[in-house]
Amino acid sequence: MADELEQPKVDETHISPIERRNSLEKHLQTRPDPKDLKDRHILLDTNAAPALQSTAQDLERQRATDSLKKGLEKRPEKEVLIERNILPDSTAAPAIQGQQKELEKHMRADSLEEKMKHRPKPEELIREGILQADEDPTK
Repeated sequence: MADELEQPKVDETHISPIERRNSLEKHLQTRPDPKDLKDRHILLDTNAAPALQSTAQDLERQRATDSLKKGLEKRPEKEVLIERNILPDSTAAPAIQGQQKELEKHMRADSLEEKMKHRPKPEELIREGILQADEDPTK
């Protein structure tokens, strides 16, 4: 059992100073440039002294927080958004609101179609005096 827990062997061979320098030069050549590191948010994109960078970052975060709070305070209430038809007046879950809207659309179309079937003929409207004889839409 002691054989199973053996530590891996460490290569203790000495590296010559020339090999070490060549290895360092090779790593420095493939080193990413500061702009790439800033784009990947590894380095901070600031000109502030390192001792002040943390404070500057905290201030920026606080400024963003304050801006969001102000925006949320000015945000209209849900009822106002519903009245202005920005939000749907629905109690359905957001995941099925699209399907609910489609169903309502089809129900309105069916209702309109049913009402069109029971619509009075132009002759009836002329006979009842709703339309004049010269207003007959069929002519």
